[in-house]
Amino acid sequence: MAKIYEFLADGFEIIEALAPVDILRRGGMDVTTVSIMHRKEVVSAQHLTVVADALFEDIESFDDADLLLLPGGWPGADNLNKCEPLRQLLVSHNAKGRHIGAICAAPMVLGTLGLLKGERATCYPGFEEYLEGAEITHEIVTESGLFTTGEGPAAAMPYAYTLLSHFLPSNEITNLQEGMRYLHLMQK
Repeated sequence: MAKIYEFLADGFEIIEALAPVDILRRGGMDVTTVSIMHRKEVVSAQHLTVVADALFEDIESFDDADLLLLPGGWPGADNLNKCEPLRQLLVSHNAKGRHIGAICAAPMVLGTLGLLKGERATCYPGFEEYLEGAEITHEIVTESGLFTTGEGPAAAMPYAYTLLSHFLPSNEITNLQEGMRYLHLMQK
């Protein structure tokens, strides 16, 4: 079972944060939501308060992480980008050859760190300028190297299934998609 950490900051986009947690947990992954706000209660861009599983500063080590996730939303992505300990973690995680996912405005964090240079990536329209050195795809979901990026709120489910594909065989993902009626939706 993969170990996944998702980082939450005030102003996060609900669907971009919680749909991946839901789908990854349904797929049997061990997902921990982590607040960077020095309190477990994190307020979304839509003013919904979510209680994170842990505080960033209370986790001794992220060495067990197979995947780190950054949800978008505004000013959530900006708050993530201003968190220096998180930025340092992303750089070291990438240097270890481990996967990172970011959706909507959050790929800006990876872009401002220079991690997307030479990679293909997508983001919410208007944030392309922050993806320094990346080839912008404007796709719903883009995979490139160690990175999975999603375009925006509507991408939350395909983004989550794409992330899950790194850890489960395709037949198990198809069964999950069918059970969640995702395949039925995509046939419309």
